[in-house]
Amino acid sequence: MTNNETNHTLPPKTCSVERLVTMPSDVELVIAGKKTATRRNGRYADVGEIMELNGHKFVVENVYEQSLGELTDEHAKQEGFESVEAYKEAILSYHPGMPWLPHMKVWVHEFSPVK
Repeated sequence: MTNNETNHTLPPKTCSVERLVTMPSDVELVIAGKKTATRRNGRYADVGEIMELNGHKFVVENVYEQSLGELTDEHAKQEGFESVEAYKEAILSYHPGMPWLPHMKVWVHEFSPVK
């Protein structure tokens, strides 16, 4: 299935692309090329949308659902972390009281610099 085919089957967005990456530390990781994806509990962007961070533009290349139990260290590295465990610790520190449930679904938004 191509991104365009996937995009037609996606539910409506729950937020806007401007809210996709907002934490200053994450913005810096994206600009430095160390963060190429972000996971959210809702869908914030469509494939092809442009996200602008401090004057730098990034295009959303893929949007798909994933369960937390499917996360690998490679996925964590897309997020700017060395391992799933480091990513999990960070997420739980941002959202006190949130459970980390392997079956919990999140929306993955993958992006790259606009050339």
